[in-house]
Amino acid sequence: MSLQVEKLEKNMAKLTIEVSAEDLDKAMQNAYLKAKGKISIPGFRKGKAPRKMIEQMYGKGIFLEDAANALIPEHYSKALEECDLEIVSQPEIDVTQAEPGKAFIFTAEVAVKPEVTLGEYKGVEVPKSDLEVTDEDVDAEIKKEQEKNSRTITVEDRGAENGDITTIDFEGFVDGVAFEGGKGTDYPLTLGSGSFIPGFEEQLVGAKTGDHVEVNVTFPEEYQAKELAGKAAVFQCDVKKIEAKELPELDDEFAQDVSEFDTLAEYKEDVKKKLAERKEKEALRAKEDAAVEKAVENAEMEIPDAMVRTQARQMVDDFSRRMQQQGLTMDQYFQYTGLTMDKMIEDTKPQALKRIQTRLVLEKIAEVENIQPSEEEVEEEITKMAEMYKMEAAKLKEIFGENEMNQMKKDMAVQKAVTMIAEAAKEA
Repeated sequence: MSLQVEKLEKNMAKLTIEVSAEDLDKAMQNAYLKAKGKISIPGFRKGKAPRKMIEQMYGKGIFLEDAANALIPEHYSKALEECDLEIVSQPEIDVTQAEPGKAFIFTAEVAVKPEVTLGEYKGVEVPKSDLEVTDEDVDAEIKKEQEKNSRTITVEDRGAENGDITTIDFEGFVDGVAFEGGKGTDYPLTLGSGSFIPGFEEQLVGAKTGDHVEVNVTFPEEYQAKELAGKAAVFQCDVKKIEAKELPELDDEFAQDVSEFDTLAEYKEDVKKKLAERKEKEALRAKEDAAVEKAVENAEMEIPDAMVRTQARQMVDDFSRRMQQQGLTMDQYFQYTGLTMDKMIEDTKPQALKRIQTRLVLEKIAEVENIQPSEEEVEEEITKMAEMYKMEAAKLKEIFGENEMNQMKKDMAVQKAVTMIAEAAKEA
C-alpha cells in the first residue's frame, strides 16, 4: 500500500491510498470463494464453477465490488496509522481506480483537528450568583414534600378545579369526522398541567362527574401531525371521575413522617441548610460554565463542517441509545415528532459545534498550562469507576487499554482546566 496526503483548506485533508494489483486480486479471490456456492453455471455443480468461467460469463468485475468493500476499511485503517494527522471526522470515500489487473486506488477526504489560538482565559468576568436562601425557597421545597405525601380523594360535591385529576373518555372530530389518535378511554388528565392542546383543559373546569362536555379547540400551526396542524376540532368528552389531592397538615407530626427531626422548626432549618448547599453547587457550576464560555468566545479556531457533522451524528446516536433503553425506537420517535434523521442531525449541529469548540479550547488550555492529573488522582478515578461498575479496580485496569487510559487522563486534565479558569474568574 502507498499513501499520499494532501492538506486542503479549512482543516481538511485528502488521503490517496493505492493498493497493489496483487492485493486486489487476492481480495477478488476471497470474494469468489465466499460467493461461489450461490452461483450456478451450466455444466458445473453449484459451487464448483471455476472463477475464470464465472468471470467469462458475468464479466471480470463480478467480484470487484465485494473486493473493494473489503479493501477500503482495511487499508483506510492502515493509512490512519501511517499518517501523522489527528483525524476528527468520518471519511468521504471516493474510488478513483478499480479495474482487475491494476492497482486499486481510492481517496478519503477527512477533517483534521483544528489549531486553537487562545485569547484571554484567566481572570475573565462572570456574573455573580445569588446564594441567599429565602423563606419562600424553603416554603416551596416543603410544599414539594407535602405534595409527595398527599393522598387522593374522590370529589363528588363540586365541579372540577385546576389541580384536580379528571378521568375522561374523549373522541375528537375535525369537520365532523373522527381522526386517528383522537380517542381515549379512562384517560387521567390533571387540569392545568398543559398536557393537552391549548384551551382543552380550561373547558373542563367546573364540570362535574357524569357531565358530557363538548370541547372546542384549534390545533397549533406547528402541531406534529401535519394533517391536523391549524385545524379546528371538537372533542366529545365524558367526565367519569374527579379526584383531588389532600395535603397533610404542616406540623411536627408531618416533620416526623418525612424526616429525622421531631419538630417542624428543626425540619425547616435542615431544608434551609440543604438548599444553601445546593445553591453553592449550582453557583459553582454556573461560574464554571460562564468562565468556559468566555474562554471559548475569546479563542480563535476554524472548525471543519465534516467534524461538526460527525459530532452531531454521534450525539444523535447517543440519543437513539437512550430512547432504546426506554423501549422506543427512532422510527417511532420520528413518527411522533415529525422529524427525520437528516433534520435531527442538522438541528443538532449548533450544539455539536459548541461542544467541539469547548473541548478544543479546554484541551489547549491544559496543554499550555501543562495541566495533568497526578498518579494518585488517576488511581482515585479508576477506583471510582470500578465502584460504579461493581468490579475490582485491578480488573478494570486490565480491561483498559492504552487508548482508554490516555482518554481518561485527557478528560481529567480538561476538568482540571475548567476548575483553574473558574477559580481565576472575577465575579461581577
